[in-house]
Amino acid sequence: LHHPTHCGRDHSRVISATPTMPSEKKEQYVSKFQSLAEEYEKIILVEAEHVGSRQMQDIRRDLRGKAVVLMGKNTLMKKAISLITSDYLDVLVPLLRGNIGLIFTNADPMEIRQILDKDKVAAPARQGTISPVDVTVPAGNTGMEPTKTSFFQALNIPTKITRGTVEIISDYALLKVGDRVGNSEAALLQMLNIKPFSYGLVLKTIYDNGSIYDSKVLDITADDVFKKMEQAINNVACLSLGANFPTLASMPHIILGSYKNVLAVSVETDYTFKQSEQIKAYLKDPTAFAAAAATPVAAAPAAAAAAPAKVEEPEEEEDEDMGFSLFD
Repeated sequence: LHHPTHCGRDHSRVISATPTMPSEKKEQYVSKFQSLAEEYEKIILVEAEHVGSRQMQDIRRDLRGKAVVLMGKNTLMKKAISLITSDYLDVLVPLLRGNIGLIFTNADPMEIRQILDKDKVAAPARQGTISPVDVTVPAGNTGMEPTKTSFFQALNIPTKITRGTVEIISDYALLKVGDRVGNSEAALLQMLNIKPFSYGLVLKTIYDNGSIYDSKVLDITADDVFKKMEQAINNVACLSLGANFPTLASMPHIILGSYKNVLAVSVETDYTFKQSEQIKAYLKDPTAFAAAAATPVAAAPAAAAAAPAKVEEPEEEEDEDMGFSLFD
């Protein structure tokens, strides 16, 4: 009260100094965001739940030279996107919800995911957390004293006492994806020294040259694509055959059906062509077909036994001048 000027001066200095620093940081952040958006063609949205600072340092180190991680408040990211002259990144704005970070890269997203998976850290199940995976307690001896059976009984886990220790009789599904970890589950997993969870940056959405798609697309393998293509071709072929409308997919079936018709005519008549000669011969004498099928099996041991004899007798070389071969 006795020094109003002094108090007012200090107060004005505090007011004028505090807003400048955050605004400078925001400008630097927006500038960095814009430069990264111009330099890189792909932006990967990642979820950063339960990721510590040390783990984030390891991730940045492993991504060095391949990608750049940019974290920040969602409102600041949206602000940076709104200040970009072109509106091609506006599709990302609705996706900026929760604890989200951005990875700018020109590399294959599959390679980035492999690096992030390698940097995941195992973590215990803490009470109140949501289980991201199914958790199963394996069967076997726990090494615990019989006094600990109350933990297993509370969770309805079948046990028995073996040589003074608690043994789990069979595998037990303790948690499912989306279940909330209770006090009993957390205590039991801690006693069993099981760390069922692993945390790290998790890919959610990928922006690639104007296209945006879910990270589940990366789980699709080449075999999956071939199976889908094969199924689609079969569907087109069936539709074409049913509608009597020839297409590229149905042509092999049409040709095969026509060949069967011509072959059937040849078998029922005296008309013969090259491809039907052997079929007609087998139909006239089925025993010849049975003999031909059995001959390679019976002849194989004899040929194997006769092979060493040919090597031991050099006189057989004179057969080359006899004017015929084995197939005459």
